[in-house]
Amino acid sequence: MIRRGVLGVLGIIWLIPVYLLLVNAFRPSTEFDASKIWVPDSNLGFFDNVKFAWEAAGLGPSIASTLLYSVASPVIAVVIGAMAGYAIVVLRLRAGFWWFLLLFGGTIFPTQMLLIPLFLGYSSADLYDRRLGMVLIYTAVCVPLAALVMRSFFTGVAYTIYEAARVDGATVWRIFWRIYLPLAVPALGAVLILSFVFVWNELLFGLTLSQGETVRPMMTALLSLSSAYSGSTVPVVLAAGIIMSLPTVLVFLGAQRIFARGLALGQF
Repeated sequence: MIRRGVLGVLGIIWLIPVYLLLVNAFRPSTEFDASKIWVPDSNLGFFDNVKFAWEAAGLGPSIASTLLYSVASPVIAVVIGAMAGYAIVVLRLRAGFWWFLLLFGGTIFPTQMLLIPLFLGYSSADLYDRRLGMVLIYTAVCVPLAALVMRSFFTGVAYTIYEAARVDGATVWRIFWRIYLPLAVPALGAVLILSFVFVWNELLFGLTLSQGETVRPMMTALLSLSSAYSGSTVPVVLAAGIIMSLPTVLVFLGAQRIFARGLALGQF
């Protein structure tokens, strides 16, 4: 009984920001009053707010670019991470643990430390404000997590499977693509979901390495709505935020079983 009560109180506390978000996002943009944020408005202006945000921030091209980054980069990253885990665990790469530390060690540095070097490097390599450059940086950021999970997963796979396949004449690549990768589908699914959500909601790299409407990620375009020169009000920004958050919510709801299973098998 006490446990349910505590969970109920925590649930209410968690839902308070959601309530404020919904109430003020559905409010007409011209009727926002900071002293009445708790009181719903009888006039609904949600769709007008979304329309204004869509036109003012140019969300269409940004959403298309973000969808490209959120799908392409995680897919490439999980394949590279699976290859790294396969080489370290199954092929027993010499000094494999140190290679893994080198691969995963970049995550110990704060993201803010990387922004200036990345900006200078992208500018000199003609990757600034290009979709290819954004795919590359998001792939690089997602690879360490994929390598960590796949290394843990492959550690739990019996090595005799690899030995038996080699005795039957299968090549190293064939074993990876036909045996180990299909076995790792749940873990791969969990990493894909986490990476998708991260790239979809990422702001710093998009703000630093892109500028044009057809290249910049969605969160960067959304940030422009809250500037002093955009002419947007709080309900407009909140309505746009709800629309931008829907894909991640739908992904989690639609793939929650795969995600939970992948968490258990990946052992993170």
